[in-house]
Amino acid sequence: MDKRKLKKAVGELMLRNRRISGRHQYTVPSTKTYPYQWLWDSCFHAIILSHINYEDAKKELLSLVSKQFPNGLIPHMIYWRKHTESDFPVIEWGKEDTSTITQPPMIAYAVWKIYQQDQDKDFLRNIYPNLNLYYRYLINERDPRNNHLIGIINPDESGEDNSPRFDIPLGLPPVHSLDVNFQKRLELVSEHERCDFEVGKCMRNFFWVKDVPFNAIMVKNLNCLSEIAQVLNFIDDAKYFADQATLISDAMRKLMFEDGLYWSTYDRDYKKVKVKTWAIFMPLFAQICTKSEAQELVQKFLLDETRFGGKFLVPTVSRDEPSFDPDNPWRGIAALLSTNLSWRGPIWIAVNWFIYQGLQNYNFKKEAKMILESSLSLLESAGFRESYNAKTGEGLGAKDFTWGGLILDMDLT
Repeated sequence: MDKRKLKKAVGELMLRNRRISGRHQYTVPSTKTYPYQWLWDSCFHAIILSHINYEDAKKELLSLVSKQFPNGLIPHMIYWRKHTESDFPVIEWGKEDTSTITQPPMIAYAVWKIYQQDQDKDFLRNIYPNLNLYYRYLINERDPRNNHLIGIINPDESGEDNSPRFDIPLGLPPVHSLDVNFQKRLELVSEHERCDFEVGKCMRNFFWVKDVPFNAIMVKNLNCLSEIAQVLNFIDDAKYFADQATLISDAMRKLMFEDGLYWSTYDRDYKKVKVKTWAIFMPLFAQICTKSEAQELVQKFLLDETRFGGKFLVPTVSRDEPSFDPDNPWRGIAALLSTNLSWRGPIWIAVNWFIYQGLQNYNFKKEAKMILESSLSLLESAGFRESYNAKTGEGLGAKDFTWGGLILDMDLT
C-alpha cells in the first residue's frame, strides 16, 4: 500500500470512528468494541489526525480535557453516553460519566506535536491550564514520598491492563485466566472508592506500582510541556517542568535500573518486577539510556529471535517468558467482550510506534525501518486490528481499531 492510499484508508477509519456529543468531538478506538473515549487513545488519535486535519486533532484533545477533575486528574475513560448494546462492559468507577483513574500522560506530547506543525499559539493558551494542572497532579499526588517516581494504582492506568508486569503486585502467577486478572483489577476499583479516591491515603496498601513506561512517558511529556511553557513565556513553569523531568529520569536510573535494564517496581522498598515486556525499550522513547545501553537493548533483546525478534515485530512480552501467550484463546471476560484484551504476547501498533520513535532517537535507522516494515505488513495482511499474533501475524481482537493509524507518524519515505 503506498503512502497516499494508506493515508486515505486511515482518514476514512478515523471519520467512521468519529463521534459528536454536544460541542465535543472525539474518536472511539473501535465502534462496537470500544465505544467510549480513552485518554491515551485520544492522544494517539490526535497524533494521527495531525497528519490529516489539525483542527480535528485539537478537538480530540479539547474534548478529552473537558472532564478533568478539580484536583487535576484527567480520567482514562469518558462515557459520553453509555452503550448497553456495546461489547464493552459499563464499569462503575465511582463517578457517573467518567472513570476515577488516569492513563499514561501522553497529552503534552500530542499538543506539542500539533503545535510544531501549525504554530497555533491560541490552541496552546487554551489547553495549557489543563496540562499544567494535570502534570502537577501527577507530580504532587502520585509521588507522596517525594522520591520522584510516579505511582499507578491500577494496572489499567498503565494502558496495558493484563500485562505480566503486574502479576506479582496483584499476587498472580505467570499463567492465569483473563477473567481472574479482570476480577483482581475490579477489586482495586472498589478499594479506590472506599479510599474516597484519595490515592495517597490508602491505595499504596493495595497496589502502588512505579511503572517504567508510565514514568518514561512522563519524562518525555514534561520536556514537551516545558517547551510549551517556553513558547507561552511561562519561564518559571518551563524550568520547573524540565527540572521535574530530570528528577524522574535520575530516579529511574537510581531505583529501576539493574543488569542493564529498567524494571518496574512495587511496594515501599522498590522491589523490581523482573519480567521482560516491551517496557524495557521505553527508556529509548524518553532518551534516558546511554548510547551503549541502547546498543545492548537492540542487539541482545530487540533482534534476538528467542526474545523480541522474529518475523513479526514487536511482541509485548519476550518469547522466553512463561507469561508469553501470543494466541491467548478467548475465555472468561475476554470471550464476553469478543476481544483478546491481551498484553501478554500479541503485537500492538502503538507499541511499535513507541519503539520506532525510541530507535530514531538513537539513530538506529535500520532497526526502526524493520519496525515500520513489520507494522505495514501486519496492516496490509490483517487490516486495522486491535492486535496481532506474534507467531502468525493473524489479526486479533477488535476490528477497525484506530491505533494502526499511528503508521502515519512513522517515516514512510
